[in-house]
Parts: sequence; structure tokens; C-alpha cells
Amino acid sequence: MIGLDTNVLVRYIMQDDALQAELATALIESLTVDEPGFVPLVALIELVWVLSSAFDLVRSQVVQALETLLLTKEIQVENAEVVWRALRLYRASAADFADCLIERSAAASGCLRTMTFDRGAVKHCAMTLVQ
Repeated sequence: MIGLDTNVLVRYIMQDDALQAELATALIESLTVDEPGFVPLVALIELVWVLSSAFDLVRSQVVQALETLLLTKEIQVENAEVVWRALRLYRASAADFADCLIERSAAASGCLRTMTFDRGAVKHCAMTLVQ
């Protein structure tokens, strides 16, 4: 298994830099079920931020990119089941993906609630406001 950094995923998905996109495509297409690529949670959070901020993809396009990664047998996403839960929350709300992943990760770890000062996360991710 080999780790995949955010920039490799971005080049593969967006095909925005000819040379790097070609290299990223060759790398990702060389992965197999027996020798998969691994996407750490931090890379996934960065990926969502880059796709949304730098490339102005809309939420549905970001969701589609994440679903494709999660469904690709040659790629293993860290804590994939928690990511699926976060993705469902993200798709159905106006929340940031990072907030969804934080809340769903905490819940999966047995936390009764996730405390925050972020009122948006309280409204959209069921976090609890620190008062």
C-alpha cells in the first residue's frame, strides 16, 4: 500500500497540470486491490478544501469526487465508514466537510457530544455550543 497526498489526488481529479496529471493518472491507474493507494483523513479534508476553494466546485461535484474515491476498490480511505457518515451529513446540510468529519469521528469514538464555538457547526452538524 502507498499513501496518496492531496496534490496527487487533485491532479488526478482535476487534470489541471498536464505533466503532473499524467504522472498522477499513471500512478493511480497502476494501483490494484492487492497494492492499493491509501488516502489519510487529512488529505481528504485538504482535498475538499482545494476542490471547493481553488477550483470552485459546487457541493454536488465535491460529493461525487469523494464518493468515487470511497467506491474505488484500489483506494483505501482512512476510516472509510466514518467518512461515509460525514459525507451523508455534508450532502444533506450546509455544513463544512471538516466539521461533519469532526463530529462523525467523535461520535464514532463514543463521544456523547462535540463541543465547539462554531455556531454553523452547531446548526448543521449537531455539535454543542460552548457557553
